[in-house]
Amino acid sequence: MSDLSRRECVPCKGKVPPLKGDAIGALLEELGGSWHVVDEHHLENEFRFRNFREALEFANRVGELAERVNHHPDLHVGWGRVKVTVFTHKIGGLTETDFVFAAKTDELSLRH
Repeated sequence: MSDLSRRECVPCKGKVPPLKGDAIGALLEELGGSWHVVDEHHLENEFRFRNFREALEFANRVGELAERVNHHPDLHVGWGRVKVTVFTHKIGGLTETDFVFAAKTDELSLRH
């Protein structure tokens, strides 16, 4: 379990620059797992499940987390998989909160 998962998601008010370069690399290393950064813009991970029902249940748990912490990922649900894309929409890039949310999502994936 990442220490990131213990941190709080802090809503972005805008007017802050998105993370770049080494800052992203350090948080990605702390996050671990199978997340990857795309174009220094967003985090992506695809979670695999035995069937559609498990994938949908996971997507619903991620949705509940998103509502609870007021940080909303993009979810793509298919048979036996959920692709999660996380970035801070308000600034069009990554913040520490995106990595915190990703770590919390990883914890949810362990419950299936």
